[in-house]
Amino acid sequence: MAPQIDAVILAGGMARRMGGNDKGLVDLNGQAMICHTIDKLSNQVDRIMINANRNQTQYEQWGYTVFSDQDSGYLGPLAGMVTALKQTQAEYLLVVPCDCPMLPTDLASRLLTALTQKNADIAVASDGEREQPVVLLLKPHLAESMQAFLDAGERKIDFWYRQHQVAVESFADQPNAFVNVNTPEQKQQLAQQIAK
Repeated sequence: MAPQIDAVILAGGMARRMGGNDKGLVDLNGQAMICHTIDKLSNQVDRIMINANRNQTQYEQWGYTVFSDQDSGYLGPLAGMVTALKQTQAEYLLVVPCDCPMLPTDLASRLLTALTQKNADIAVASDGEREQPVVLLLKPHLAESMQAFLDAGERKIDFWYRQHQVAVESFADQPNAFVNVNTPEQKQQLAQQIAK
């Protein structure tokens, strides 16, 4: 039987470079950005959760569990991840950001294969050149280590996962899969790509 995988979409940031607009709710070709992410994930995982620290009612309209960071103060992606790890009953948690509308449709399966083959605790996606530190598959027992890292005042996700056995899966065959949208200009460029 296939292992159970839950996913969390991280939409909890402050989006300073987007003029403070909530990135997951920004319109991209007629749909909220998070809709593109949900579409990519819905056939890959058993359950989707959304981590949002504001506009929660708007996020709830898609019918998924919505939660804010357990630790307040916008502590970055790890704060959303650790809260999700404490909410899941699945064997694995897939983590993705809300501003990557072109994620691979084989993301979960390939990360799971990489993790299993390397007997790792975490599998991180790479675009072939750079690791994508907020696109990863991990085992829920890591919640304790992640919480301790945050409690020590640390924030950098790649520093945290380096403490564990990590597998890196290259998606060089899909070079645009992790294009993310941080500015209105990037949104414009991506809208044109998607429309093609």
